[in-house]
Amino acid sequence: MNKTIIVTFSDSKYFQLLKELILSIKRFPKSSDVSLGVLDGGLENDQIEFLKKYTDLIVKSEWDIKVSESKIRGRDYLKNGVNRAFLPKYFPNFDKYIWLDCDTWVNDWLGIEYLIRGCDNGKLAAVQSIAPGYRDIGRVNWIFKSLALVKTQNFKHAISSGFSKNIAQQIAFTPHLNAGVFSLEGKSKFWDRWRVLLEKGIKKGRIFASEQIAMNIAVYYEKLDVEFLPPTCNWIVDHLLPKFDEKKNCFVEPFLPYNNIGIIHLASKIKGDTYNLKSIDETVFDIKTTNNNKVKKNIRFVI
Repeated sequence: MNKTIIVTFSDSKYFQLLKELILSIKRFPKSSDVSLGVLDGGLENDQIEFLKKYTDLIVKSEWDIKVSESKIRGRDYLKNGVNRAFLPKYFPNFDKYIWLDCDTWVNDWLGIEYLIRGCDNGKLAAVQSIAPGYRDIGRVNWIFKSLALVKTQNFKHAISSGFSKNIAQQIAFTPHLNAGVFSLEGKSKFWDRWRVLLEKGIKKGRIFASEQIAMNIAVYYEKLDVEFLPPTCNWIVDHLLPKFDEKKNCFVEPFLPYNNIGIIHLASKIKGDTYNLKSIDETVFDIKTTNNNKVKKNIRFVI
């Protein structure tokens, strides 16, 4: 039987979200078929004691690529972007690795099953940040007539991470791959190339989002093998709120056929730019139902 591990990262600040993620996983009977690992990015002792009840492995996070203090500036949480490219180092001897950001939670186990199957034969399994109903996949500032300044996520991050203008232009309008949810086999060749591109990006540019642009360059510019998973495997609520199916008691896609969302990602504003992470009441929204009603639902995993 193949050995699969789900891995995430957290410091003490994000422990509540980490706790919600872990409990959302453990409520599914099939979670007993996978291991659960946590990269400790600055957790407190009592938090670690709690995690020991639910997880299999807790490993201290390190800087896997040498980064100057002038770039880190005390932001040790940025290690998590680097760590995800080195998961076999921290948790050796697993066949498959699933990464879930700690601001995600599992709404339907089918999302995990797709991640397990999707990385077969050395492929990266990940989700493009596009889905029916997403309103904006990039920005263009119109300067004069047909002259415009491109501001897509991949173009912007490629430039800020020090990659060539040629690479940035070639991936500018490719659908951005979000590195908050992905899977890879331990033996995949993707790891090595991803690390090379990641190190290059960190040395030339900023740390933040360097792992994502390196992943996107590996897929779209270097043409490494990838399995594009459906948006239900990484539903970013800041792009579009889901609907709720009252009969199934489950968040679903907002358009027909109302597929169950596997993994909900509390990215951007929902995570804390506007709302208070410490107050779960501030993530309650008027959510449309599949019966055209509205209900107040917390889009976090309510314990």
